[in-house]
Amino acid sequence: MTNLKYYPNNSTEAFSFDHVHIKYSEQVPMHQQETWELAYIITGAGIRIIGDVIENFSADEVILIPPNVPHCWSFNKNVHDNEGKIENMCIFISPDFFENLKLYFPEFETLISEIQQNPNALSFSSEALKDLQDLIIKMSSQNKLEQLSSLLLILGKISSSQTSNIVGSRAVKRKNEKKLQEIYMFILNNFHRNIQLGTVAEIAGMPKSTFCLFFKKMTGKSFMAYLTDFRIESACQMLLKTKINISEICVASGFNDIPYFNRTFKKIKNMTPTEYRKNYSILNAV
Repeated sequence: MTNLKYYPNNSTEAFSFDHVHIKYSEQVPMHQQETWELAYIITGAGIRIIGDVIENFSADEVILIPPNVPHCWSFNKNVHDNEGKIENMCIFISPDFFENLKLYFPEFETLISEIQQNPNALSFSSEALKDLQDLIIKMSSQNKLEQLSSLLLILGKISSSQTSNIVGSRAVKRKNEKKLQEIYMFILNNFHRNIQLGTVAEIAGMPKSTFCLFFKKMTGKSFMAYLTDFRIESACQMLLKTKINISEICVASGFNDIPYFNRTFKKIKNMTPTEYRKNYSILNAV
């Protein structure tokens, strides 16, 4: 289990802007912080954990994360730019910034309160996503005053967005949810390896039969069904975002037998891996 890092807000700034262009392995590990975070993934793909949700991600997403929500992006080593690097931009916003805006500018009361009252991490789509991407990109070349102006516009877009989706919840507190998060982290770090049910049950501190009932109750799926779905989604990302061949993707996503991988993929996606790569690559190119 990867230790959760905690980052207190030691900065005196109301907000800060961070632009990173690094090797996939240099990304910050699982952590949480006191500030709000707006993250824009420019280059890269892989798997992310936000609170109690583990999902695949790809470039162009913009995610708003409330304070004290554990999260991390685990980047696929095969998805990068021409320099072999991933790239993202993040805005970190102090909770005090929101409170001061409401205190000194009553006009922002409704807008800020709507953002604060949502306890979940959100992703954006459609016009809202495009507007947020453009504003974040502009901030990379602006001075602090110009960035403040852009940030206010960003907050307005977030508050008025009708196209946001929940992609994670606040930091879990209940014992069962913490245990489930440990299992998610184990999947994230080991899905490409051979995973035995007994090993996961041992990590959860339960007999196998008890663990199977626990996982099904918490997620609505058996552990092996969840793991298989997760591996197939990871394979989909590699099919679309890389040029590595099917046999390599089979192994990289945790399958050791190519015929079994092909059968499982077709059962879940209603097409073969080759058909998926061809069909969706065409759609993305349009």
